[in-house]
Formats: sequence, C-alpha cells, structure tokens
Amino acid sequence: MEQYEFQQRQSLPYEAKIAHAEKIAFEFQEWAIANDKNLCVSIGGLDSLTLYKFLMRLGIDATPVSVSALEDVSIRRVHKKIPGMVPLKPYKNKKAVIEEFGFPVISKEKAGKISTLQHPTDKNTTVRNAIMTGDTGAYGGWRKNTRMKLPQKWLELFGGPENEKYGTSYKTAPFKVSNKCCYYLKEKPCQDWQKKNNMVPYLGLMASEGGQRRKALAKHGCNYYGKTTIRSCPFAIFNRQDLLRLAVELEVEVPEIYGVIATKEDGTLYTTKAQRTGCNMCGFGIHIEKRPHRFDRLRETNPKEWKFWMYDVGWGEVLDYIGVEWEDEWK
Repeated sequence: MEQYEFQQRQSLPYEAKIAHAEKIAFEFQEWAIANDKNLCVSIGGLDSLTLYKFLMRLGIDATPVSVSALEDVSIRRVHKKIPGMVPLKPYKNKKAVIEEFGFPVISKEKAGKISTLQHPTDKNTTVRNAIMTGDTGAYGGWRKNTRMKLPQKWLELFGGPENEKYGTSYKTAPFKVSNKCCYYLKEKPCQDWQKKNNMVPYLGLMASEGGQRRKALAKHGCNYYGKTTIRSCPFAIFNRQDLLRLAVELEVEVPEIYGVIATKEDGTLYTTKAQRTGCNMCGFGIHIEKRPHRFDRLRETNPKEWKFWMYDVGWGEVLDYIGVEWEDEWK
C-alpha cells in the first residue's frame, strides 16, 4: 500500500472506517480458513478490549490471549471476565529485563538507538555514525541529514560514548537504555504460543499512535501476510476518537485505570484518567505526558509498587536525568 493511500483512509468519516475495519477483519478470517490457521486476538488495554468486542459483534471466533501479568490490576480484573482467555507468562520478570538490558525510556525507536551508542562494536560503526550525524555512509546510500540521527535533545544526554570520536561534550547516562522489554515480556511469549497453536493474530494497533507502529502499519497495511509475520490490524486507520466512540457503542467495560469515557463541551471524547496504558514499568513517552503521569497514578493506586520501581529499581534516577518530575506528590 502506498503511503498516500493509507493517509487517505485515515481521513475517512467514522462510518466508512467501521465498514473498512469490518472488511479487513473478514478478509483475514477468510485467509485463515483458506490456509488452515486458527485465529486469536491479543488483548491488553482499552484498544484491544474494544477490538475483542468488535470481533464478537461480527461473529468472528478468535481465541483471546494476553500476558495479563504486565497490565494494571484493573485491566487484569476485566481480563478475568473474558470467557476462554488464555493467560501467558513473560519469559523474564520486569526487574530482570531492566537490570540485564536497560530502561525503556523516550520511545522504542530512540531507545534502540541509544542502546546502540551504549554498546559500540565494529559491526555497528556505520549505524552509530548515522545516529550521531544523520549521515548513512555507503551502507545507506551516502544520504545526509537523515532521520536516523538522534534528536539533539537526546544526543546531549546520551551521546557521550561517542565524544572522543566526534569531538563533542555530550553526557553519558549513568544507566543503560533498551527497547528489548516488549520482546521478552510480551512479543516472544505471544509469538511462540501462536506458532505452537497454529494461530494468527488480530491486533488492536492504530497508526495514529505514532512511532514504529505508524511506520509499520503505513508500510504493510491493515492485513499483512509476510514470511515470518502474519497479522491483522482492523483499527489501523482509526484515531483516538474513532476508538473511543466504538468502545461506547459496543459498551466495552472500561478498566478503572482509564476512569470513564466522557465528552468535552466540543464533543471530543476522552478518558477521565489514563489516556493510554501499558506495562507499569514502561517509560516510553513519559517525557511528553502531563501530570499526573503514569507513575503518579501508580503512586496513587499502589504506593508500595511505586516505591519499588522509583527507588529500588532506579526509575527515579532515570526520570530525574531526562527532566521528568516524579518525587513530589501530585495533588
């Protein structure tokens, strides 16, 4: 699919997006039947809970599966009510992943780049140069000023390992950064279970969330049938308003961490508490959240766990380093 085609579909009216999502879901079901595959739906927070109810309305039988242990307790309560839910276990515990690989902070893409700078090898020399300068060298077609360069704001804080080579005076973080948490905690357990059970998944991903998801969905489209990856994302062209409107229409049970779905004076839908959720020790996007941010809310709901992540594991030091307030109690 061409990028402009995907963007055009993102501009469709709500009713047309729903019709498109139905078409995508049924096409994937037909492909699965034709290729002797079983269907599952990966469930986490509100987006995928809405997808589950959407598939049920369409009469599509997809096994619900989740690594529920990673989710907020209020989300886990909703998961337990879903008939036939298959609970999976992460391959490593959250603390072990951070200690071994580093903290998931800023974004998945940028964390990967920072991790590359923190782990220089002869094999990643060209990549590190692109991260530092934006110049790709021979490997990348000698392109200049590409988006491979880490934004200056983050180079100032994390570019220190390359100071000697580039004559810079960037800081070197006193902690490791990584984008590998999702792989060991969720992605790999789900992939292995799907392979073992001949499953192909429906996912509640939306390109409007930005980052790597936007790039992958825009490139591969709503349904993707690759050599190693097969998946369906019926909500790929949705924005947040589309998702919340559908959740209301389907009467999705909204986990407590989100509050309730309410309407502003201008008609905009929003959740009264968390706008998005994820693993309770994930820091991707924390720097752009307004307070009360995710760790503030964790302090309210589970002070003991908040203290563990902030002080024992070291998230407080990380937040201080990237300029995110956390220690003063938000009221």
